[in-house]
Amino acid sequence: MPKRKRTVDIDKVFAEGTPIDEALARGVREAMRFHKKIGNPIAVWRDGKVVIIPPEEIPCGEDDDG
Repeated sequence: MPKRKRTVDIDKVFAEGTPIDEALARGVREAMRFHKKIGNPIAVWRDGKVVIIPPEEIPCGEDDDG
């Protein structure tokens, strides 16, 4: 029996926004953990300026262990 392809109502996804927001947040968390793990700093925007955060100061969520 062939599997049915899951269809997504893209208009609904964009109108709702939540799945997109969750995917973006997950991607940011993964990128921050990766940067911290390999020892690369990240750049953030604070008070109208670019600020470089060293890897040992990168927050990685609840455990903050990277």
